[in-house]
Amino acid sequence: VYRGSVKDFPGFDANQDAEALYNAMKGFGSDKEAILDLITSRSNKQRVEICQAYKSLYGKDLIADLKYELTGKFERLIVSLMRPPAYGDAKEIKDAISGIGTDEKCLIEILASRTNQEIHDLVAAYKDAYGRDLEADIVGDTSGHFKKMLVVLLQGAREEDDVVSEDLVEQDAKDLLEAGELKWGTDEAQFIYILGRRSRQHLRLVFDEYLKIAGKPIERSIRGELSGDFEKLMLAVVKCIRSKAEYFAERLYKAMKGLGTRDNTLIRIMVSRSEIDMLDIREVFRTKYEKSLYNMIKEDTSGEYKKALLKLCGGDDDAAGEFFPEAAQVAYRMWELSAVKVELRGTVQPAGDFNDDGDAQVLRKAMKGLGTDEGAIIEVVTKRSNAQRQQILKAYKAHYGRDLMADLKSELSGSLAKLILGLMLTPAQYDAKQLRKAVEGAGTDESVLIEIMATRNNQEIRAINEAYQEAYHKSLEDDLSSDTSGHFKRILVSLALGNRDEGPENLTQAHEDAKKLADVSSNDSSDSLETRFLSILCTRSYPHLRRVFQEFIKMTNHDVEHAIKKRMSGDVRDAFVAIVRSVKNKPAFFADKLYKSMKGAGTDERTLTRIMISRSEIDLFNIRGEFIDLFDKSLHHMIEKDTSGDYRKALLALCGGED
Repeated sequence: VYRGSVKDFPGFDANQDAEALYNAMKGFGSDKEAILDLITSRSNKQRVEICQAYKSLYGKDLIADLKYELTGKFERLIVSLMRPPAYGDAKEIKDAISGIGTDEKCLIEILASRTNQEIHDLVAAYKDAYGRDLEADIVGDTSGHFKKMLVVLLQGAREEDDVVSEDLVEQDAKDLLEAGELKWGTDEAQFIYILGRRSRQHLRLVFDEYLKIAGKPIERSIRGELSGDFEKLMLAVVKCIRSKAEYFAERLYKAMKGLGTRDNTLIRIMVSRSEIDMLDIREVFRTKYEKSLYNMIKEDTSGEYKKALLKLCGGDDDAAGEFFPEAAQVAYRMWELSAVKVELRGTVQPAGDFNDDGDAQVLRKAMKGLGTDEGAIIEVVTKRSNAQRQQILKAYKAHYGRDLMADLKSELSGSLAKLILGLMLTPAQYDAKQLRKAVEGAGTDESVLIEIMATRNNQEIRAINEAYQEAYHKSLEDDLSSDTSGHFKRILVSLALGNRDEGPENLTQAHEDAKKLADVSSNDSSDSLETRFLSILCTRSYPHLRRVFQEFIKMTNHDVEHAIKKRMSGDVRDAFVAIVRSVKNKPAFFADKLYKSMKGAGTDERTLTRIMISRSEIDLFNIRGEFIDLFDKSLHHMIEKDTSGDYRKALLALCGGED
């Protein structure tokens, strides 16, 4: 099935189009609208014929005339469309290695994503256009393992056999593990050989096998074992093996997000993928970034340049509101990855040679007399497990007849005080306190209720109920019921029971559950959409729900999260989405929450503090891994950039390291 956004123009006449372009450029000024309408609605093959017809009719070079008549980004885009794909790639690479410095990102994008045939055509086009050997030019402009991998990719010799040997898959996964994680130093040659030569189908299975035996995705190992441009190149290869559409969607998003636009990247991708997989890229973009590529281009560009890009994009998926096969495949792969058992690790471990009396003395000394030694307090509190902190509380009381919590409250202030005092509570006490704050006073903080209730397991929920009753002399369920309403109240009350199934998946039941979630035709008010989702999402075990979500994708070609967003609204939608994301990948859910708490102007310190405290002994190490995978920057780096003083020092201690 053709997945490009630009197709052959029906009733095409090269001479007629050449004449139209000539007239659009003749005289004073030029008709840019006519030029962009014509060129963006013709396929590349047809544009090449127009160039030939233009030369035959007028004895002039069309590309030269377009360059003369047009300016800026619009000119670059239109001229790029006129070149055959291989010559377009050749020009991009020539520009990337000419002059001072090298545009490594351009080299990586092109060489990591092209097929064998496209590579062969590129090498020939480069020779024809510039009379030079592409490999020799790249070797002269790059170095080290980065250069070696580029040379391997330039051969266009990736295996293309769809028949996969299970034994070889297992062996390659084992070899990659032994070349990186299990080796002192890294055997880069093994990474180059396997990732540079094996077929795409084979490598997809190798990546799945690697996740099983290493307990982490291959991307995370590459980040840990390799560095610099070589690391970026290998990550791009892996992403393109998994899904080229997802790789290009990410590249386009990064080209437009934040201040400024990387127009060279935007033009290159929109031109090069317009007749290959632009529809797939659009679909993945919409699913991954919750807005359409069309709308992001519309917001980020202007003038004729914008109009031409939107024509190449070919449509607005926000308006269509649909979900398509490529996006479903990406979602399905994410569910499969989430089902693999990965060891959860906190960043705070019990201190060796722990001495509760000694720690109590250090804390007393830090708060005694004039001034407070915040550094000493941070060092003790952040480097002890919660169980050890509870012992310190008792030792402090026994030794000094004083309440350590009261003394800390008196000596510390602001964000640091909230963080340190939160760490001194038990996890259940801390969650109970956060829930109480969310429901007391004017207004309700629904986001806190959702975050805690949607992510805690049965044992944690029961402990929270006990702590809440003990601290506030009323039941959590009563407070949730009186402070919320409708389906949202029913969701929270159901979760507050702590009665979620804990068994394995049941395939037959999962199929029935998926069918129930997919049914939009029921008119029975007692069996509303929200009631059906509640009865499944709030009660079934996590392993079972993962299977339900996979069955849902198979059945509807939709991701369940997309279906929730399309069919529900408000707090009910947010609660169900949080449950789905927690089931799918809880560390990724918290990584996203942490990122949003720090991105943009200002910092949501309440969310940042709450998550760093509550996950520090459970899965903060995993959250760090997901954070860098999702946002290409470390949690440590973002905390360091976004916070300050002793609060930052304490957060970084909890974070536990730079990735």
